[in-house]
Amino acid sequence: MDTMQNSPPADGAPPLSRPEPVLHLVPEKGVSYFRHAWQDLVDGLKQARLGCTLGWLDIKLRYRGSILGPFWLTASTAIMIAAMGVLYAYLMRMDVHEYLPFLTFSLVLWGFASSTLQEGCRTFTSAAGLIHSARMPYTLHVLRATVRNWLTVAHNIPVVAVVFLWFHVTPAWSWTLPIALVVWVLDSFIATLLLAILGARFRDVPPIVASTMQILFFVTPVLWKPALMSIGQNWLLLDPMFPLMEILRAPLTGDVLKAAIWPAALGWSAGLAVLTFLLFARMRARLAYWV
Repeated sequence: MDTMQNSPPADGAPPLSRPEPVLHLVPEKGVSYFRHAWQDLVDGLKQARLGCTLGWLDIKLRYRGSILGPFWLTASTAIMIAAMGVLYAYLMRMDVHEYLPFLTFSLVLWGFASSTLQEGCRTFTSAAGLIHSARMPYTLHVLRATVRNWLTVAHNIPVVAVVFLWFHVTPAWSWTLPIALVVWVLDSFIATLLLAILGARFRDVPPIVASTMQILFFVTPVLWKPALMSIGQNWLLLDPMFPLMEILRAPLTGDVLKAAIWPAALGWSAGLAVLTFLLFARMRARLAYWV
């Protein structure tokens, strides 16, 4: 059923053959789920400039009135790395010059992944006012959250640069680095969309994600190197965070990237993308009622 708007034609204008539809109330079914989900994604990317601007404004508003602003995050990361690096290098009997660059880059990557997943759960619920008041693509809100998280992690890049320069670590340039960065950008967007849908439907998702990330922090090679495992290193591929971190970390820290890492990383990413799109196509029409 369509809600129509009939308006008389202006003087001298030809009569309207068909009134203009204002609201289309035909329910979605079949292929229309996927078509509308894809159109939402395309419309969101077309408004990428607006999403980037909103993400930048979120950063400015979050640290409004602060002296150092987001550089408090930089300072806290530097202090944590200085304290943990020496201690864990001593406990695991590793060379500080080799361990500290590894720990620095690992903690920065993990901090970005953790904040992306935890904030992703609240993406749609925190934007409930905009969703209810304006007709905007849902993926625009996801793009906003993704840009905000990437701007936040950018403030930790000076810490990584200082540590690498201090210990004379020269990253080995590889053609896989740009591909790995693209994979991280796409995965951060897709994971945010997936958790935004689940977080809007089930309000228990944020604490579940927070608890899971705490467990994975100790299971995933973040504080320790994979080489410390004398046997069973292939079991690490079952942890989705490990291959994704390794494709970006190994070339920069000078570690050898095993042949199974890239297939595992691309496999986890492809599975995440398919699952997210199917769920978004099925649940997109109900999101406004859940937030």
